[in-house]
Amino acid sequence: MNFQQLRSIRETARCGFNLTEVANVLFTSQPGVSRQIRELEEELGVDIFERNGKRLTGLTDPGRGILHIIDRLLLEAENLQRASQEYAGQEIGTLAVATTHTQARYMLPEVVQAFRAEFPKVRIALQQSSPEHIAEWVLSGKADIGIATEGLSQFEDLVSFPCYRWHHAIVVPQGHALLSHTPVTLEALAKYPLITYDLGFTGRGHIDDAFKSADIAPDIVLTAMDSDVIQQYVSLGLGVGIVASMAVQHNGSHGLAVIDGSHLFAQNVTRLAVRRGAYLRQYTYSFIQQFAPELTRADIDRALKPAG
Repeated sequence: MNFQQLRSIRETARCGFNLTEVANVLFTSQPGVSRQIRELEEELGVDIFERNGKRLTGLTDPGRGILHIIDRLLLEAENLQRASQEYAGQEIGTLAVATTHTQARYMLPEVVQAFRAEFPKVRIALQQSSPEHIAEWVLSGKADIGIATEGLSQFEDLVSFPCYRWHHAIVVPQGHALLSHTPVTLEALAKYPLITYDLGFTGRGHIDDAFKSADIAPDIVLTAMDSDVIQQYVSLGLGVGIVASMAVQHNGSHGLAVIDGSHLFAQNVTRLAVRRGAYLRQYTYSFIQQFAPELTRADIDRALKPAG
């Protein structure tokens, strides 16, 4: 039994049993992956994968239990490597942070600036994507930390911490008719074409839920991941924007008028996630506490203990 066999099993499950994709991830050949899987199955005396001819189609019942053990073994191997790096050079390394555009653009600059002042020899790899991909990257070890508003609390193998709460704001051109409504209602808002976030981004679910609960069908004419893009199209007169409050608090509103939307849409919670059971280097703790000052190291360690 060796680590290459274990990695072949883990990546096969992660890649949907596509051995070509597994071979690309592991920088090897498809026959090599097949051989690693077959040799481990022969050594253990059980089939880990279900097959249809030569094609892998899923995990067997024993395979699901074995995969869980393999995940733990590889995680501990990664932890061992990180621990050795910590002792060899406590202030040198790379911190990979996966997050959404909104967090990277509006909430992280001050945190990154303070972190770099404390750890000038640590390189930060800032990766931007959707909450779903952020979770996948943290689970796979491609990112050390994930930050997003949606989705991170839904994964059993992620530990996520609530960091701060925020609301949506409404942005309109100066002189817009909505500015005469005090307060603005969903009914009044729905009379105009709307521009807001893509599904799954930046609290979009709370926007949809509010209109659904009021039995109102809004006319959402354009969506984007980027708050700046949304505000740009609002400034062109294409519709009324619904954006994260920090997008106007931290960066202005592109000359647009801002209307409070806290009474219309449910409060959002931005969360920071790490992989359960992961070994965190000292600078990782520091970054987490820069972003969420109320968290203590004891709080983080307690939450990180492996389930079961």
